Amino acid sequence: MDADAPGTVLKRERARDAVLELIESRRPGDAIPSERSLCATLGVSRPTLRAAVDELVAAGLLVREHGRGMFVAPAKITQELISADLALSVPPAAGAWSSRLLEFTTLQAGARVGRKLRMSPAADIVYVARLRLVDGAPMAIEHLHIRAELVPGLSAQELEDGDLYEHLRERHDVHVHEAVQAIEPTVVTRAEAGLLDVPELSPALLFERLTSDTAGRPVEYVHSLYRGDRYRIVSRLALGPAAAVRPVEGGHHPGIPPGDFAHRDPITSSTRGDIQSGG
Repeated sequence: MDADAPGTVLKRERARDAVLELIESRRPGDAIPSERSLCATLGVSRPTLRAAVDELVAAGLLVREHGRGMFVAPAKITQELISADLALSVPPAAGAWSSRLLEFTTLQAGARVGRKLRMSPAADIVYVARLRLVDGAPMAIEHLHIRAELVPGLSAQELEDGDLYEHLRERHDVHVHEAVQAIEPTVVTRAEAGLLDVPELSPALLFERLTSDTAGRPVEYVHSLYRGDRYRIVSRLALGPAAAVRPVEGGHHPGIPPGDFAHRDPITSSTRGDIQSGG
């Protein structure tokens, strides 16, 4: 599969969302339709569907059993990490970060994304897939789903240049305030490996994030895949009271484009499995 072919990323994303919808409507151990049946239902090719299914198997959401089919995986054990004041400081990551746009289009939210963004499945979202680079080397693949009504006229240039949240604030009057984010280990598929310049099945970190504005309205749903060989998360745990520390400005946050979070708004961080689709 040509990872850079027009529409490839979007087709795989839509197939992934459709299979996730099936998973979330069933119980652990329940069967889901065969790949042949899903290809016919979703109108996608076998390689596109298999890439989506491979990603869900790697994420531990689906189980393949030879000769029997595919089944919903056992539920994951979840441990939440929340500070006493319900906010965690997230310092920026190192390096010079940039973006390369892979997909940019407006389409209907669909059932799953619509539910996360609390909007009609028929309502429009802006879907964006972009490759994130640090010092010119590929580091992550991000899939953004933004409520279209909030960002009329959002341009591809805004998504490649500067700070996305700054653009939302200054050009669209959208002030992001809080994000709930989950992080899980996974491995990359063949298509993802091609974009990230790593071997297939290399370790990766899956970030999934739901971002809300100051009124509590969902603004964007994002899932991102970060290279496991180049990216790590370090937690600083406060075990007692301390003097306030001024946050460092600029840079890149794990799974989060630089912006409001870098200098003014808190992030609620968790490992909740109910955000799974990452980021």
